[in-house]
Amino acid sequence: MASAAEQLASNLNFGAFAKADELKKRIWFTLGALIIYRLGTYIPLPGMNPDAVADLFKQTQTGVLGLFNMFSGGAVGRLAIFALAIMPYISASIIIQLLSSVVPTFEALKKEGEQGRKILNQYTRYLTLVLAVFQAYGIGVGLQGSGNLVLEPGPFFLLSTTITLVGGTMFLLWLGEQITSRGIGNGTSMIIFAGIIAEFPAQLAQTLELGRQGAISTGLLLLILLMAICVIAFCVFMERAQRRLLINYPKRQVGNRMYEGQTSFLPLKLNTAGVIPPIFASSLLLLPTTIASFSQAAGGTGFMATMATYLAHGRPLFMILYAALIIFFCFFYTAIVFNPVETADNLKKHGGFMPGIRPGERTAEHIDRVLTRITVLGAGYLTIVCLIPEFMITYAQIPIILLGGTSLLIVVTTTMDTVAQVHGHLLAHQYEGLVKKAKLRGAKR
Repeated sequence: MASAAEQLASNLNFGAFAKADELKKRIWFTLGALIIYRLGTYIPLPGMNPDAVADLFKQTQTGVLGLFNMFSGGAVGRLAIFALAIMPYISASIIIQLLSSVVPTFEALKKEGEQGRKILNQYTRYLTLVLAVFQAYGIGVGLQGSGNLVLEPGPFFLLSTTITLVGGTMFLLWLGEQITSRGIGNGTSMIIFAGIIAEFPAQLAQTLELGRQGAISTGLLLLILLMAICVIAFCVFMERAQRRLLINYPKRQVGNRMYEGQTSFLPLKLNTAGVIPPIFASSLLLLPTTIASFSQAAGGTGFMATMATYLAHGRPLFMILYAALIIFFCFFYTAIVFNPVETADNLKKHGGFMPGIRPGERTAEHIDRVLTRITVLGAGYLTIVCLIPEFMITYAQIPIILLGGTSLLIVVTTTMDTVAQVHGHLLAHQYEGLVKKAKLRGAKR
């Protein structure tokens, strides 16, 4: 079976892609859905003053709004109908994951398999709706209190803004589910990926403009290009890296037949937490900057303004706290999403064991020890990648956000997942072709 899979994988080529009609339909559907999403990021909220919005965002783009603007593909900076993007869904998913680890009811649903997963997904949608309503209403109140942003403030503006933003989020959630079922890859990841990639040309043009003006030398531009290639290669290597623990299954007898023992592996990813730690760390650190920016826009100064100065991008305090929070959330979120005790119990139930380690508690301790060690490497990898833009801002005076950090991690992981999905569809198509050929040969005989 393995040799057949290897043979199919080696035969993947453009000819096979051209014959895979189902895969082409999925790709076209995904592209069409992403185009609809991008069009929505240019439709502004009703009742807004576009000039005042642009001026305000220039003052607050270094805070949380800048992070959300990156995830929304520029919709926040334009205050478009998709300004909330799918951030409420991401928050709801994280909350449900936390609850499934600490609340017995949710933990039981998590163990029920496919049916339990559907129920948890439904709870996630309900929580997304609640969070989106609160966030949309808060945005409406904040917009009304921020000078002349709103042309006609009042209850009708609050109602229309809340309905529009919540409707945009729920539409994107539905669109992401359609991409997942009828397109390729994870729909929510593809939407965030499209938003980040859409902002890349502006970042590149800004960098080239600095080179044209003489602010950046040609040698430094080439160094940035080389560094970007190296960082992407480093991310791909680290995201694919895993520690595989050997699992043995003893011989078993079914009726009168004796089956040989089997060997498999328990893969532990080096970066089990994914991109969640940088998102959490960025949100917490950029919150004072955002509050201070709104305070200064309203004519106020004080303690928050001082904190925002020390926590600005590229400042030593920001980088130290950023690294510390990334490391903390790496261990915290890894402990949430991966339970060594549960894994050891499942192995014991199915008769699996690790050579030289007693099943049960000792196996759980061994898995936890290995997971802790590789999480140290994963946390270091995330810290290095996320601090690269901060060093570029500090020492080279280059405002390159997409060279590293959360955005690059999302782009790399989503691209790898999409390529894996495409390969999976091609393998399935070629396997179906081989089965059809075998049936035709059998019929002729």
